[in-house]
Amino acid sequence: MQTAKEVLNELKWRDDRYLDEAEIYYVHRGAPGDYKIIRGFEIIDLGRSFITLEHGKIPYHRVFKIIYEGKAILSRKRS
Repeated sequence: MQTAKEVLNELKWRDDRYLDEAEIYYVHRGAPGDYKIIRGFEIIDLGRSFITLEHGKIPYHRVFKIIYEGKAILSRKRS
């Protein structure tokens, strides 16, 4: 099974438009349902350990689902 980092990098290197269209679900304690969703176009950088956004960083281990073109291309149990 691929990691969130591998899946996101694959989308980015195929074509940035693929990454732009992805929906990334991640654990965010205190948010409704304890998760948030970002779109790929919000990503500034895919770093070694974190996804960098304008308003902060998300560790890859918090990503539990990635949707692209209506299909889950990554899905794992939330921790």
